[in-house]
Amino acid sequence: MSARPPKFRPDAWLAALALIGICVISLGNVIVRYATDASFAFTEEYSVFLLVVLTFAGAAVAARHNQHIRIELIEDFLPPRFRKVVFVLQWLAGVTVLGITVWYGSKFALEEYQWESLSPGLGLPNWIYVIWLPVLSLAIIIRMTQNLIDRLRGKVDPEVIHES
Repeated sequence: MSARPPKFRPDAWLAALALIGICVISLGNVIVRYATDASFAFTEEYSVFLLVVLTFAGAAVAARHNQHIRIELIEDFLPPRFRKVVFVLQWLAGVTVLGITVWYGSKFALEEYQWESLSPGLGLPNWIYVIWLPVLSLAIIIRMTQNLIDRLRGKVDPEVIHES
């Protein structure tokens, strides 16, 4: 049995790091608030940003594993030829929505950069927070495309290794 190289999962790592960041920031804020009756000023701004990163990176992971919410009843009762048509239609719908998000998210990030907008809490450039929207939407599109290719080839979940 040959050893498989490790899968490259930057979206999963990013989601995990964002979740760890939220936990550390929130725990630190609770401890400081309990001990001193004061709180860190940055916790809400960073937590909201990390939650958005966690959501979109997690959505990319779910897209790769075909775990987004959908009505599988239709897929299960269709013949294989028509099932593939449904797979492509699902992919097209997702790519359309996420493509619009990439387009307008990119425009928004560029405007934030050009206008030199600052965040209200810490005064950091807003584009640093906003740029993740189109980048991670593009990552979801890539993962959806990988999943579509695998589903059209008949693979259920290529990331799961089944032991014999």
